[in-house]
Amino acid sequence: MAAAPRQDVSDARRIVVKIGSSSLTTAAGGLDADRVDALVDVLVKQDGRQIVLVSSGAIAAGLAPLGLARRPSDLPRQQAAASVGQGLLLARYTASFARYGRRVGQVLLTSDDTSRRAHYRNAYRTLDQLFTLGVVPVVNENDTVATDEIRFGDNDRLAALVAHLVRADLLVLLSDVDGLYDGDPAKPGTSRIAEVTGPEDLAGVEIGRAGRAGVGTGGMVTKVEAAAIATGAGIPVVLASASRVADALSGAGVGTYFRPTGRRSAGRLLWLAHASTPRGSVTLDAGAVRAITERGSSLLPAGITGVSGEFTAGEPIELLDESGLPVARGLVNFDAREIPRLIGRSTHDLARELGPAYEREVVHRDDLVLLRA
Repeated sequence: MAAAPRQDVSDARRIVVKIGSSSLTTAAGGLDADRVDALVDVLVKQDGRQIVLVSSGAIAAGLAPLGLARRPSDLPRQQAAASVGQGLLLARYTASFARYGRRVGQVLLTSDDTSRRAHYRNAYRTLDQLFTLGVVPVVNENDTVATDEIRFGDNDRLAALVAHLVRADLLVLLSDVDGLYDGDPAKPGTSRIAEVTGPEDLAGVEIGRAGRAGVGTGGMVTKVEAAAIATGAGIPVVLASASRVADALSGAGVGTYFRPTGRRSAGRLLWLAHASTPRGSVTLDAGAVRAITERGSSLLPAGITGVSGEFTAGEPIELLDESGLPVARGLVNFDAREIPRLIGRSTHDLARELGPAYEREVVHRDDLVLLRA
């Protein structure tokens, strides 16, 4: 029986399409011009739609020119390969889109650009202006300067965050396999999962980590994680083979369709939960944990029992329970060095002793996101 049409997919006007290294390059690492052209041929025919292309492939494209037989394991050579390969990747896209009179614009991001509010706003304004000017944004992680972010998830998580950033109607993740399977697709007896309505559909599913071509860093794990981020923010996701991109964009029943599970939230809460790097932590007593998780309260000094790390006001920190497990993440209103003298005290007492500036929350509920119920 044919799968039912995916109406929210076919109706989507603003779409983020992510393609991985293995779908753009040869096993030896060079860019495959025919593959790039085949992708562009489909994207330019999406009349009335705005496309953001999140493209991996910079490091892979730089391997052959540098005489590297495989993706290096050390960071300096990865960054060198990205430096060489990013120019080749963008030049290939520029030439391919130019066949249709379309221009592309390069947007290189790191996790800071999705976890710092000022960078987040600037990135949105840039992408929105590119749409206005009729330019196709080609987004990649800024691998040449990234540190641990260079293993951000083969751009899958970045694509999910970009989808939220640009307020996309759809995220399409293109892979070298034709969807999510209930086991290793290379083994007999496994089958493709056509639709995922929530995490319970994936219980007991064996999800692979490695790509077949050996030039990417992701795998099915990062794609499922990216799908969870996007669907949790109300954005449907299609995971499909790069060779079926036209069908995936049309709403045909190819690949795996992830149904939205949540609603769009404030941008800062999404990056706070999924893209920010905590600069430290505070430990809460049981009462404060209940107030935050059950009543949606702000964190007050009276509920804090300890502080760790070096951070300044406005930075993200984790809120830990008495066992040291993360409960929430939030933007702190005080520097780390100030908090020890606030611990366990009421805001009224602090205001009397230290001044009215101290009669406020350590983390306001509007700047706090739960990591578990």
